[in-house]
Amino acid sequence: MKRITSLVELGGAGGPLHLALGVFDGVHLGHRAVIDAAVAGAKESGGIAVVVTFEPFPIQVLAPEKAPRRILASLEHKERLLEALGVSYLVVLPFTKEFAEQEAGVFTDALFGIEGLRQVTVGEGWKFGRDRGGTVELLREWGEEKGVAVDAAAPVMMQGEMISSTRIRQAIRDGNLEAATSMLGRKFSVFGVVAHGRQLGGKIGTPTANIEVGDEQLPPDGVYVVKAEVGGVMRNGVGNLGMRPTVGAERRLLEVHLFDFEGDLYGKEIEVWFGPYLRGEEKFAGVEELKVQIGKDLERARGML
Repeated sequence: MKRITSLVELGGAGGPLHLALGVFDGVHLGHRAVIDAAVAGAKESGGIAVVVTFEPFPIQVLAPEKAPRRILASLEHKERLLEALGVSYLVVLPFTKEFAEQEAGVFTDALFGIEGLRQVTVGEGWKFGRDRGGTVELLREWGEEKGVAVDAAAPVMMQGEMISSTRIRQAIRDGNLEAATSMLGRKFSVFGVVAHGRQLGGKIGTPTANIEVGDEQLPPDGVYVVKAEVGGVMRNGVGNLGMRPTVGAERRLLEVHLFDFEGDLYGKEIEVWFGPYLRGEEKFAGVEELKVQIGKDLERARGML
């Protein structure tokens, strides 16, 4: 997949272009309806599937005090998911207050001026431009004039309610990862880079990878059975999420111990999937007591896997 930062750069992509527009935090089943329509159109025409998104998220710029945590904290994580869906280009448009103040027509001029544009797909309620004056109806008017198909995907429902990033964040926050998985259409995971820590795990015989996560919504603190992918290899392990009360931590951390792994993980990208919840975080009398409990956690996790 190729990542670019302007619509103009798409002019050299070649082939009919099929665009999916949206923020797509989570790339959940509702988003998939929009993205899959563009991918299907590209396959039918022999063209190119493109996702156009915005960074930062609009609410982070327009009302930062109301901005929720994200489901996908990094563009790298989003790229991995979109590429697996068949998307070839990711256009990340910088979202600023100046961009938000543009009249809707400024954006449509740029959008429908793309050479080779064949299809634009959005969500049914998608709006854009100053005062959210741009609507699906406006896109369709421009599309008819320019000979571009404009499609609006209907919301995807589950248990009588629309699937949304808000619902998924709440499910993750509550520890209901089964519900989150159902709405995401994939198992919930976090993605980050392994950073240097205090190396306490190695000193007590259980080396861990400290993962630098962003501002994504995380499940409740505690110990989990996990699976992790490093360098294309999937491994089992145990993860601890929280403040490590026995040894103390300055901030919330995700530490992962991978079974039967030897090697240097520092600086490597890692994706972690949360499995069964083993226990909550506890403050032990000392490191030796913690070491005993970790041994029990590892044994229990191996049995479950």
